[in-house]
Amino acid sequence: MAITRRQFMQGLASVSAGAMLGPGLLMRAAEAAVSAEGSWKTTGSHWGAIKALVKGGKVAEIKPFEQDKYPTEMIKGVMGVIYNPSRIRYPMARIDWLKNRENSDRTQRGDNRFVRLTWDEALDLFYEELERVQTTHGPAALHHSTGWRQTGQVHSCGNHMARALGMHGNSVATIGDYSTGAAQGILPYVLGSTEVYSQGTSWPLILDNSKTIILWANDPVKNLQVGWNCETHESYEYLEQLKGKVADGSIRVISVDPVRSKTQNYLGCEQLYVNPMTDVPFMLGIAHTLYSENLYDKKFIETYALGFKDFIDYVMGETDDKVEKTPAWASAICGIDEDKIREFARLLASDRTQLLFGWAVQRQQHGEQPYWMGAVIATMLGQIGLPGGGISYAHHYSSIGVSASGASAPGAFPRNIDAGKEPKHPSMDYKGASSTIPIARWVDSILSPGEKIEYNGSEVTYPEIRMVVFSGCNPWHRHQDRNRMKKAYRKLETAVTIDFAWNATCRFSDLVLPACTQFERNDIDIYGSYSNRGLLAMHKLVDPLFHSRTDFDIFTELCRRFGRHEEYRRSMDEGQWLRHLYNACRDENQKAGFKMPEFEEFWEAGYVDFGAGKPWVRHADFREDPELNALGTPSGFIEISSRKIGRYGYDDCKAYPSWMEKAERSHGGPGSDKFPLWLQSVHPDNRLHSQMCESEEFRATYTVQGREPVFMGPEDAKARGIADGDLVRVFNDRGQLLAGAVVSDNFPPGVIRIQEGAWYGPEDASIGSLDTYGDPNTLTMDIGTSRLSQATSANTCLVDMEKFKGAAPAVTSFGGPIEVEV
Repeated sequence: MAITRRQFMQGLASVSAGAMLGPGLLMRAAEAAVSAEGSWKTTGSHWGAIKALVKGGKVAEIKPFEQDKYPTEMIKGVMGVIYNPSRIRYPMARIDWLKNRENSDRTQRGDNRFVRLTWDEALDLFYEELERVQTTHGPAALHHSTGWRQTGQVHSCGNHMARALGMHGNSVATIGDYSTGAAQGILPYVLGSTEVYSQGTSWPLILDNSKTIILWANDPVKNLQVGWNCETHESYEYLEQLKGKVADGSIRVISVDPVRSKTQNYLGCEQLYVNPMTDVPFMLGIAHTLYSENLYDKKFIETYALGFKDFIDYVMGETDDKVEKTPAWASAICGIDEDKIREFARLLASDRTQLLFGWAVQRQQHGEQPYWMGAVIATMLGQIGLPGGGISYAHHYSSIGVSASGASAPGAFPRNIDAGKEPKHPSMDYKGASSTIPIARWVDSILSPGEKIEYNGSEVTYPEIRMVVFSGCNPWHRHQDRNRMKKAYRKLETAVTIDFAWNATCRFSDLVLPACTQFERNDIDIYGSYSNRGLLAMHKLVDPLFHSRTDFDIFTELCRRFGRHEEYRRSMDEGQWLRHLYNACRDENQKAGFKMPEFEEFWEAGYVDFGAGKPWVRHADFREDPELNALGTPSGFIEISSRKIGRYGYDDCKAYPSWMEKAERSHGGPGSDKFPLWLQSVHPDNRLHSQMCESEEFRATYTVQGREPVFMGPEDAKARGIADGDLVRVFNDRGQLLAGAVVSDNFPPGVIRIQEGAWYGPEDASIGSLDTYGDPNTLTMDIGTSRLSQATSANTCLVDMEKFKGAAPAVTSFGGPIEVEV
């Protein structure tokens, strides 16, 4: 649904007035008088804080916030988030669902034919479906989920959805996430916490003390552009310093990765190539060398760890498969020369070494194993708890490693129903099914209700999900195997989506409600997710476009339909919630010595700075006294082997870290004779997952012939007659897509990359349809990492590709629906 600029501007005349500003809000700041030159307003986003010039009710210019010394190029896409043809303009319903509801023809899902509704009609339908499902089928039939919501504490859309639906009735919950599911499964057994969302050793201490830094499948220059809250980009100052230390030879940095990463190219550091998904054999070869050459820290292991003997017996071939994990054995699998494996192990043990792991390496089949092995190597080196030593699983995320200020952060709109209250439908009868399932297995549950699986030492029985609700979440980006999802959606009775842009999740929904963007409402946000450097005012830049509304407004009106709207919002409007959260934060910080002004002064200034924090070492307290500061593992110590996991009896996650072959693996592994290329689907460089893919002008800066890029090395391109800029069909037995070739020396033979978050755009709703834009999850495998975590295995994926010939189909990913009459 293409629209002209003139048509778009005409649409601005029909904006909603649903901002719900309270009379107590500082109106002179929130609605500054607009002169001929316009007014500059402050707001924030996952991509950082910005200043926006607003003229005549429209954003005319964006520039970085003055505190951000390393702004990302992605802020150039913000205007395209607000103003783009994919904005959801009105509430809409899929035509056959509107006619027949739960008895609709579900094969039509995805054909993009929708009927425009009024807000009252849409919310009545939403409420009626909740009533029908809860009264007829109970809580096991309803599932809802959220994800990387837009920033802001008052308008956190996932909280709004969960609170409103929770007031109506119970539902199927999920555990874990797609980013770090395997890590969250294994690391509590090994190091006592999930680690991936924990503050890490401060960068200054790493830079002052490390002699060697290993970036293991880690690309912080690419990934630190975004953050969970408003990103400060303070880490880039330290990366700039690290670049200087690499240049002068004071720190040696090695990137262990199949490809030359953005970080490696920026730092000018070394790369150690490893065959895809074979990090564990490489690590076992390292452990063999450390043990055989007596380079490991016996005293540290004796003091701080358990289970070393069982693990070493496996490494030395005395148990299990009876194969000694020598560097020669590892070399044949991982592709690294055995002498280089020994040299690498000796380097790690020679001086202070900091291991920095990325997340992509655990998003594969048996993804628990490389993270467990990383902890084992760090334990053998004996440097956990030392400045510039040990292991981190998160220095590429939300500026972890920037010292925390120590100030209190503001709270958020409540996610749960209030204490002492019950839902309208309080039933907890899940009809023998589990009330909570692993998040990456919800499609399995739709396809196979009643099936039992093992998960983290327990048994899960899949509920029969009949209705799904998604807000601030695009499951048709984050989940794997699009054609399998189509089959699952043909079993669903109702799918509801609340969003601001018409993505594939909307296309495959029955009822779509238009939320406004974060730039069309007032809010506050933490400036720096982990550094908590300050508090940012998020001034509304423009009124909500078309008929969009805030999540606050949408769910207040849903709750009004069963008489609990005042309870839902606690009788406060947007302005009162802003003051409430700010003043509660101010009271806490006053006690700790962090001065904050009155709300009016803060709102006008737009920012409160808490100052820089003090450097800190992860696990230093545990190293100082392992009994007083015990870890959260069953024993309180580092568990090199886990008796508890061993008792589960899983053959895909044993009592100690081990190598297990993958269902698919390139470079001579299973399936590589038919599909020889390993497909990486890493975090994107030009958006946050699928957010900002809709930003037209910014998207045009990186697409190839209007398609998502597929990156490949010159050898693979030449062998297939592909030139830079060609259209390419990438395919396997699970699906097929079109993408635009980018030929680069950064990619070795047998490895290609399509960044995740590309909007799915099939030619039609049929199973097997060609994806016209380039969503890698058209091709990825939907299996659990193991019975321990049941997390995503997206990076276990083999494909082939060919130059596309003939007339290319139009991209269907963007724009809006086909509007039809009932």
